[in-house]
Amino acid sequence: MPDDSRGSRSGRGSNASGDGSRRSAAAAEPPFSRARGDDRRFVPRSSVPRNAAAGPVRRRDRTEEQARYDGPPLAESITGKELDRAVAQQLRGLPDKLAVRVARHLVAAGLLLDTDPQAAYQHTLAARGRAARIAVVREACGEAAYAAGEYADALSELRAAKRMNGSQAYLAVLADCERALGRPERALALTRSPAVAGFEPALKAEVTIVEAGARRDLGELDAALRTLENAPLRSQSRADWVVRLRYAYADTLLAAGRRGDALEWFHRTVAVDADEITDAADRVGELELR
Repeated sequence: MPDDSRGSRSGRGSNASGDGSRRSAAAAEPPFSRARGDDRRFVPRSSVPRNAAAGPVRRRDRTEEQARYDGPPLAESITGKELDRAVAQQLRGLPDKLAVRVARHLVAAGLLLDTDPQAAYQHTLAARGRAARIAVVREACGEAAYAAGEYADALSELRAAKRMNGSQAYLAVLADCERALGRPERALALTRSPAVAGFEPALKAEVTIVEAGARRDLGELDAALRTLENAPLRSQSRADWVVRLRYAYADTLLAAGRRGDALEWFHRTVAVDADEITDAADRVGELELR
């Protein structure tokens, strides 16, 4: 697959899209999850200290399957009550003790998603093992798998969630997973869904970024540029989706050998990237030193 900066540099390519977002800052949402914001988090970030996600080490031997079902240790300080109310409501059909256990794993996953996505994924697998028929659990599992780079698993889990709740909101991350698995044609097919027309700007921007990336994977740089140029690159908004669109455009310009234009658009990205969710400032410095 042609290099589109996915994972090639520190601070760049922290998700499959390779859009330069910094996972530790606002983490590129993996495109999909960050675009929808904290309302999709399993737990509000401030509810529990991050170091509370790990509990005491278990000493007994377990088979791999048992270990996956048990999940990582849970700290006593995580009660499950920290879970977002809308998510907790979807667990009400479970027996009380089971609902609490699932909620605690989802809370732990939310706390670890940015700093230790593999551990977060293991927590969601434990939740799935107990509540596989609940859409929000499969969604959480898919998001964590995506963050952990387990793209085939992310596809499976998010497809399952979509079958359960009918949501089209997973489309961008599903397409990005197809890219990561070396299937840009499938990614493009997903981005052409009629549902995209009705998406809110943030999610529509994520689809655009993935579509442009798939074009780059196929060596179609001109088509990638046209895709991004048809997006609202000059929006007056300073929202994250504008930052990410501009970054993707600047990076694609550079890949196309248009250094001067790329520098201009990296500058334009810096101008709206107050939270430094991308490494655009670093890219500007590098290009100006050349």
